[in-house]
Amino acid sequence: MRSPLPRSMQRFLPNLAKHLPRAGKLSKRMSAGAVVFFAVIICWAFLTSGCAHKRAMPGFNSSQLPPLSESGTDFTPQRWWITFNDAGLDQQINMALGENFDLAAALYRLRAAQAVTRREASDLFPDLNGLLRDQNTFGPGPDQTRLTWGLDAAYQVDLWGQIRARVDAERFRAGATRADYHTVALALSAEIARTWYALIEGYAQLDLLEQQFATNSDGLKLVEARYGNNLGGEGGGPNVLRQRQLIESTREQQVVVAASIEVLEHQLAVLTGQPPQSAKYQPGNMLPALPPLPYTGLPSELINRRPDVRSAFLELVAADRDAAVAVASQYPRLDLTGSLVNSADRPSDFFQDWFVSIGGQLLGPILDGGQRRAEVARTNAVVCQRFAEYRQTVLIALQEVEDGLALERRQLERIEKLEIQAKWARSAADQLLQYFVNAETDYLDVLSANQSEQRVQRSLISARLDLILIRIGLYLALAGDFDTRPIPAGEEILPLPIEPIAP
Repeated sequence: MRSPLPRSMQRFLPNLAKHLPRAGKLSKRMSAGAVVFFAVIICWAFLTSGCAHKRAMPGFNSSQLPPLSESGTDFTPQRWWITFNDAGLDQQINMALGENFDLAAALYRLRAAQAVTRREASDLFPDLNGLLRDQNTFGPGPDQTRLTWGLDAAYQVDLWGQIRARVDAERFRAGATRADYHTVALALSAEIARTWYALIEGYAQLDLLEQQFATNSDGLKLVEARYGNNLGGEGGGPNVLRQRQLIESTREQQVVVAASIEVLEHQLAVLTGQPPQSAKYQPGNMLPALPPLPYTGLPSELINRRPDVRSAFLELVAADRDAAVAVASQYPRLDLTGSLVNSADRPSDFFQDWFVSIGGQLLGPILDGGQRRAEVARTNAVVCQRFAEYRQTVLIALQEVEDGLALERRQLERIEKLEIQAKWARSAADQLLQYFVNAETDYLDVLSANQSEQRVQRSLISARLDLILIRIGLYLALAGDFDTRPIPAGEEILPLPIEPIAP
């Protein structure tokens, strides 16, 4: 014959039998009614538990991902920017790690999340409060004053692991916040590197424009020597005007570049926590050579290394723990209370009459309008949302690496073509200038050749900056956590171990 008791109760009965001797010892100190009361409480809890179970979280096997399309052989250090061997860049990032306010705000967000975890973990322990009550009675008879003092304790029994699940959820969120902090640190280092090398490119463009201005000024002298200063002369006047317009165009480009340099200096100052009013830097005008292509590793290594992926995963696990909390909130809650108090009418009666109170309360939901079921449905939906966000974050991480590899490969090809263009443009400009001196060609051909050469020269500098920026993006796509403490002069910080992504 099938037992009418639910399976949870059938599993509970043998365990209850094991604890009966202990309950017998307890009964010597407590009344029989109290023992029966607690037994009924526990049995009711199991009878109303139904088919409680933790919902399964969907899986995602990163080892099945195909390998990355390309990889170098050089392992990138955790402080990836030192691969450029640029002391000025190292100094700016080191300053930003100690002075940037966005990074400081991220650190305080982490501390707040850790405090929330400690706050939730406090529910695992009993609450003990001091009690002091002064009661005065006034009436027809003599006035009475009664002083009551003692200790009051309360404890919620974690029957279904609800408190533990809530603590775990906050602990995982704190871990996600820690990963977000490292994401901010990485983004800050990359932004400083981009700004630093854009500043160098700006000074390189300014030097190039100075050279082009001198070249165009020499060309004006040559045109005026050929046609004279008579702007109304036949043929010569327009050519002189065109050359003067080219000089003014070069000056206009100098103004644009100088403005961009000032803006970049302000941006770099703010990134390093300094006021922008007096920002002035001398980074030079030479972009660094491109370091060797870094080792990209396996996709699973990338997923474990990147803090944004780890943050998305920990948010997923925290949401799963929230779902467990919502499920457990449908079941009865057991609260235990106790107090030890002393009450006296006169100071002489203090410490004479002590009262001990022990009680328990079981609260079980009966009607709530479907609120708890709706919360379970909501948390389950959030779990699915976090899982989709986690998978999307993984795919974006892989995309960023693939994009960086493809862009760098194509940018190297582009720079090679620009260098060839610059070579032929230089030869064409020199030959046409010689033809013009010998009166074998029109001035317009010389002007067009000069403009083309100068445009290619400026494009080549910009393309080399783009190559550096692409490599910075690749380093950022491959980077993991690093020690964010500023490095004092002469001190070397050891690399951080790579933490596994699993909780």
